[in-house]
Amino acid sequence: MTHHGPASAPDRHRIRHHCALTGAIVSEHDGERLDMLRPALAAHIRAAHPDIADDAFISREALAAERANMIAETLQAERGDLSQIERDVIESLARHETLAENVEEELDENRTLGERAADHIASFGGSWTFIIGFCGLLVVWMIVNTALLAAGAFDPYPFILLNLVLSCIAALQAPVIMMSQKRQEAKDRRRSENDYRVNLKAELEIRHLQEKIDHMLTRQWERLAEIQSIQIELMEEVLQRRR
Repeated sequence: MTHHGPASAPDRHRIRHHCALTGAIVSEHDGERLDMLRPALAAHIRAAHPDIADDAFISREALAAERANMIAETLQAERGDLSQIERDVIESLARHETLAENVEEELDENRTLGERAADHIASFGGSWTFIIGFCGLLVVWMIVNTALLAAGAFDPYPFILLNLVLSCIAALQAPVIMMSQKRQEAKDRRRSENDYRVNLKAELEIRHLQEKIDHMLTRQWERLAEIQSIQIELMEEVLQRRR
């Protein structure tokens, strides 16, 4: 269906078109003509569909898919084979999805009981509460075994039992701290991947907006030039009539 002249917003919703790529019937508000697209995207669609007409109507859903294919080809030409992260970003562009997520909250919710215990032990072991409390325990231990129980001390000087306890605590504390650090590394890796997804999508969106703005400015200049030429012709006609 072809519509001539300007249409109001309600009229644009009532006018129906067949999408040249999918065949779906959509309103004029939900698509755009091929000759109205920015040159890069229009050239990509013409290359993928050589038989398409210049005034063909394309739905927004089909445009999003073609735009995603064009971005994939551009990135592949610039960077070689695409990683899974880059493919996910391109798919999110086609589906208009948001990539930003709270990585730490998701990982914390999926922790096992052992991982939760390791995090709590590592957090407590690196606090001043643990340091002061443990130092106080050592002082009490030594006072009890030297002054209060001098005759029947259960761990007389040089405190062999205390050294054994400290060695056991150190032997257990080291792997627990390593477990917690391993989880922190996983968090950092997920956070960096999420940042890369968001930054890549923002870069692609900004590139798309720049091209779109340049295309709009070019069309505005063309329209201004047409209007100016029409005004010049009208002025020439008026001057000829006066003569």
